[in-house]
Amino acid sequence: MPRLMKIISTSIGEVHAELMDNVNPRTCEAIWRALPLEGVARRWGDEVYFSVGLDIELENSSQDVEVGDVAFWPPGRAICIFFGPTPVSIGEKPRAYSPVNVFARILGDPRIFRKVRDGERIRVEKA
Repeated sequence: MPRLMKIISTSIGEVHAELMDNVNPRTCEAIWRALPLEGVARRWGDEVYFSVGLDIELENSSQDVEVGDVAFWPPGRAICIFFGPTPVSIGEKPRAYSPVNVFARILGDPRIFRKVRDGERIRVEKA
């Protein structure tokens, strides 16, 4: 049975994401066990990221990601949500600043994250 989480903020309400246990199982398990998590949203192009203070090592990591990917960024100890190009993108595809562990996928239209404001509180919990 798929594991779902909710991403909640004032500007977007509640958005669901499905964990992708088959891609990065250790990252998925570490995030799932740590939920709920909360942080302060930061925008970097069409990416929202927020530090959650977890220590998770690189696992099947990549800088190249897809619109709708949710990833963990080990150097920043942060969750990243990609919904379009970032400052290091080549073309319209999102690209992380440095390698990330993709662990979930947004259900629905990820462009809703364009509404998230820098400095806004964002929370992730089990759905």
